[in-house]
Amino acid sequence: MYSNSMSKECIAMLLAGGQGSRLMVLTEKTAKPAVPFGGKYRIIDFPLSNCVNSGIDTVGIMTQYQPLELNDYIGNGGPWGLNRNYGGVHVLPPYSKSKKSEWYKGTANAIYQNIRFVDRYNPKYVLVLSGDHIYKMDYAKMLAFHKEKGSECTIAVLDVPLEEASRFGIMNTNSDDSIYEFEEKPKKPKSTKASMGVYLFNWDILRQYLIDDEHTEGSSNDFGKDVIPKLLSDKKKLYAYQFDGYWKDVGTIQSLWEANMDLIDDDVPIELKDPDFKIYARNYAHPSSYIAKSAEVTDSLITEGCSIEGKVVHSVISTGCTIEPGAVVENSFIMPNTTIKAGAVVKYSIISENCTIGAGASVGVEPEDPKAVKKNICVIAKDLLIADGEVVTE
Repeated sequence: MYSNSMSKECIAMLLAGGQGSRLMVLTEKTAKPAVPFGGKYRIIDFPLSNCVNSGIDTVGIMTQYQPLELNDYIGNGGPWGLNRNYGGVHVLPPYSKSKKSEWYKGTANAIYQNIRFVDRYNPKYVLVLSGDHIYKMDYAKMLAFHKEKGSECTIAVLDVPLEEASRFGIMNTNSDDSIYEFEEKPKKPKSTKASMGVYLFNWDILRQYLIDDEHTEGSSNDFGKDVIPKLLSDKKKLYAYQFDGYWKDVGTIQSLWEANMDLIDDDVPIELKDPDFKIYARNYAHPSSYIAKSAEVTDSLITEGCSIEGKVVHSVISTGCTIEPGAVVENSFIMPNTTIKAGAVVKYSIISENCTIGAGASVGVEPEDPKAVKKNICVIAKDLLIADGEVVTE
């Protein structure tokens, strides 16, 4: 334990250990938070940048599934300004000497296994974050709210439409924002305040509850299922912090595709494009993109280092991609270093990194029902070669 003079007021613990099975082939070789997003980012850039922009300079990233690419990407934290002598960013795999398991058993157990890491910084507050959300948020404002309310646990919430509320963990609150009930995916929701998976705790309280939870027979060691209900039943002070900005859980193929399309839609919330709240990333040097005179590009985001000679409509093209003459890309997200060969057609698809779509090949289909678009996104896994003329519809 360091002396109090070296204490950090607030540190963040970022949960990045999930297998990401809902993202299917995109996470076969890559941890979910390291999946590319928005042309030149990875999903984890958003919570990490939020920390930096909020004045939090110590972040523990708990990872266990396919961690190599994530570890390489994070490195010493330099691109995010998190390369510190005291603090900074740390990738935290499970402890192999854990008495029951070498794996993180749940969200609460992941932090329980890292109590000693947190104790090194002797923080007053600990922020618990998820590694698969796209949003910009100033956690300093949430911390100020937490202090003002005298809260012991503050949960960020987002208003969702009533008809969608049963898909979320819902916080039922009093007029002063205090939480009196938490319902996980209620069939008949009483409120539209959905948990964003952003928790702020007093460390002394959280520490004790993690230890108690670890020794509770039958616990699933999860914040939503175990720790938060126990805090409520013990009449601890829990408050809901209202967030009004853009937020998207990109844990599914459909939501990842949607979030990329949001970047190029006119009605996208302005804060995603706010230049004063920068999203930092490990961007490797790329030359400017080449867009040929013969190319047709409309409603699209073309990142650095691309060569575009074909037709691109309402799509996100990541760094280092090549779209050859006669190729057509529509309503798709193309990840870095992928080549779409001459005459190939890609529609309503996510093409992963380092792929080649052969000449004249066809990937994805236009949905008959525009409302069913999200259900019909075609996905091509990393490093694949689609043969010339091949047809892939799902």
